[in-house]
Amino acid sequence: MSLTHRDLLTRILGAILLALSLPLALGTAALIWLDDGLPLFFTQMRVGKNGHPFRLIKFRTLTTNAQGTKTPSQHTIRTGSVLRRLALDELPQLWNVVQGEMNLVGPRPVLPAEADGYDDWAVQRLTIRPGLTGWAQVCGRNEFDWRKRIEHDLWYVQHRDFLLDVWILAKTPFVLLVGRGVYGPGTDDPSPSEVRSHFQRHRS
Repeated sequence: MSLTHRDLLTRILGAILLALSLPLALGTAALIWLDDGLPLFFTQMRVGKNGHPFRLIKFRTLTTNAQGTKTPSQHTIRTGSVLRRLALDELPQLWNVVQGEMNLVGPRPVLPAEADGYDDWAVQRLTIRPGLTGWAQVCGRNEFDWRKRIEHDLWYVQHRDFLLDVWILAKTPFVLLVGRGVYGPGTDDPSPSEVRSHFQRHRS
């Protein structure tokens, strides 16, 4: 499959950012290792463009022995909250960008079970590659519940262009530094039945 100019530029920028962020990534890895040992990374299947699955990679921020119905805050490693607040746990996803599985800007990648419940309206969210950051992230991050995030993501899909991407990338560091929307209703992933029932109600 041939690469478009946009795809090629995204991969090149991802590789440059990956190289530039290497010292920060090594420091983050060292913090996790000193705090809670190995493994350093957490991987999970997510849904990419046109519903194609890929393995997302993050730095681990939860303990390895999380069991039962504990909330994430109850089994977060000591440095985990800081790493998530500054999105340092997302740094390894630059490798997903280099691999062509993600964009720098786009909707955040969702779990397959959530995507399976999408209707014809929400599935438009999957017509582009997911991103490291996006319109929903700079507008409120986890202040929004999952339904509102989908609305923001679809607005981006319909209006995306180069200047909007530049603006989102420029605003992202500010959003991270002020810590806006780190926690909120959007922190918890919806259950498959919740997604499915929501869109079934809207179709009826």
